[in-house]
Amino acid sequence: MTLTNLGLPMPGRPPAPGMPADGPLLDSYGRIATDLRVSLTDRCNLRCTYCMPAEGLQWLPDSQLLSADELARLLRIAVTRLGITSVRFTGGEPLVSPHLAQTIAAAAALRPRPEIAVTTNGLGLARHAAKLKQAGLNRVNVSLDTVNAEHFAQITRRDRLDDVLAGLAAAAEAGLGPIKVNAVLDPRTGLDDVVPLLSFCLEHGYQLRIIEQMPLDAGHEWTRAKTIEADTVLSTLRRHFDLQPDPGPRGSAPAQLWRVDGGEATVGVIASVSESFCGACDRTRLTADGQIRSCLFSTTETDLRALLRGGADDDALEAAWRTAMWAKPAGHGINDPSFIQPARPMSAIGG
Repeated sequence: MTLTNLGLPMPGRPPAPGMPADGPLLDSYGRIATDLRVSLTDRCNLRCTYCMPAEGLQWLPDSQLLSADELARLLRIAVTRLGITSVRFTGGEPLVSPHLAQTIAAAAALRPRPEIAVTTNGLGLARHAAKLKQAGLNRVNVSLDTVNAEHFAQITRRDRLDDVLAGLAAAAEAGLGPIKVNAVLDPRTGLDDVVPLLSFCLEHGYQLRIIEQMPLDAGHEWTRAKTIEADTVLSTLRRHFDLQPDPGPRGSAPAQLWRVDGGEATVGVIASVSESFCGACDRTRLTADGQIRSCLFSTTETDLRALLRGGADDDALEAAWRTAMWAKPAGHGINDPSFIQPARPMSAIGG
């Protein structure tokens, strides 16, 4: 196994010469970015304990957020010049963005048309699912860590489980599938929650993806010792379900899939901490305030907003984006002693 697959940084390795000026969006290790994650806002209407404090955070002022027209322009450059084939809108909570439907429609109008997804906490999904489908949305990922109402209120600091369940049902009715449920297991209750959560997803035809908790909390209180790792999750599930490796190719997907009870249904485990998949990463990230991040754990950013508002043409924006991705590190380095948690929490980066 190489250092790249292990997710270790390689600070001493100089960038390979010859960054291409066109074609695929390459980094210096030969990885091609085809998946764009776009954060539309840093605001959120939940207060999940592993993400932000109970009182929330200081939100970015509207003047610093990209406008709908600025977003549309960058999406066009990403798809038509950089080869992006998949766009996922995130937050914060993207459903609180006033530009979500308009931005989805702008992405859907591009040719070649990218696959369009949204990652949401589901609170407003019951109201918006049909409208977003009409705008061009293909599918949704809904964050849901438990189907126990008491645990949900403890984790999110809001008593809103019924709203999330209604949002999931509305997404299914609108045809926004396959519907994926993203779960970050609480260190105190997660192993009690994971079996009912998988049973719920199997019953409703949702695809559960369990994500190891990562060092992206606002309080920088994450510790490896409290993380429920993939092996523990799998051993817990195997007491109740027969899990067999999915025979399909994983490709660049972050989740390792397991077939459940001999059927077609799968459960995925995203072992970002214990078994990094950096060597196959195909993602590039745009924050709500117009910064390009080559990695979720980047400590540096490239400011496209300043270029946009300074009158830069498309060639200059493309070149800046390519340069940012060319410098992408070999891996996130969570398990390296020199790892530094990024200053921005997950809500301000986008998932």
